[in-house]
Amino acid sequence: MKPLISSPFLALFAVVALTAAADKQTFTGTITDDMCPKADHSQMQMGPTDAACAMACVSVHGASYLLCEGKNAYMLSDQRMAEKFAAKKVKITGTLDTKTKTIQVDSISAAK
Repeated sequence: MKPLISSPFLALFAVVALTAAADKQTFTGTITDDMCPKADHSQMQMGPTDAACAMACVSVHGASYLLCEGKNAYMLSDQRMAEKFAAKKVKITGTLDTKTKTIQVDSISAAK
């Protein structure tokens, strides 16, 4: 008697099920840098505006852009796209890696 489901099929099903578990989400918060993770640039004052400070921290001091969402801060996989929204409130669609607290960014848009 042959089994109805083969081992390779079960393995494929498991991979698909695990991949589906990492659903896309929408996050809303402020783009900042990991030197000013609460989006408060008053201490650093690396420029005349919060956006200038965040961009200076990234370009001069090697910081990375992140999303500040209330008490949570998430690293962003797409640093170039994030730069366009420095110090702005945004909506990010992507997949969160809970272990690394990194959002795999699909899109960033201005929040209303």
